[in-house]
Amino acid sequence: MNPWKKIILLFLLAAVSALCVPAQTKNESSAFNTTGFPQWAKDLRRWEIVAFGSIPFTMFFTTFGMDMYRWYNANGIDLNDRSYAPWPLKGAGAPVFDSGEFETIFKIAACLSMSIAFTDLIIVKIKRYRARKRAEALPAGTTIIHREPWPEETPADNDGNHTDDASIPAKPVPPEQPVPEKP
Repeated sequence: MNPWKKIILLFLLAAVSALCVPAQTKNESSAFNTTGFPQWAKDLRRWEIVAFGSIPFTMFFTTFGMDMYRWYNANGIDLNDRSYAPWPLKGAGAPVFDSGEFETIFKIAACLSMSIAFTDLIIVKIKRYRARKRAEALPAGTTIIHREPWPEETPADNDGNHTDDASIPAKPVPPEQPVPEKP
């Protein structure tokens, strides 16, 4: 098959799939509700995010450390011979890592990322445990207040009038005031 035909077919498939995807409306919530998941699943997801999110940083620092180690072993950190120097000082034609060195760098970076994720998990569990103990130490009948941000205002049109949208919940009116009639 002609490569141009493949490209056109791929473009058409992408365009058709993009047209079939429904657009989000302003009424849909962008936050994912995690109330139905057990706590261990939330902790596992947080561990995964921290572990994979820290890999670029640990790879960078591990590669820099390996460069410094190679530079020190090759010529004792001689500033005149920069063939093994780390990345910012590396000259043209510098030797690259072989597959064994790169594998070692990746293993060290992965272990560092997992240890960062486990440290984060332990810190979160300790904070959660202390908060639970603090709540259990309160006298019986004590009200625990959870602070949340104030709900968003109803959107206003260009004239400054609030739009009448049935999907936006109305603010409660105190019982001593009469409820205004809609015009």
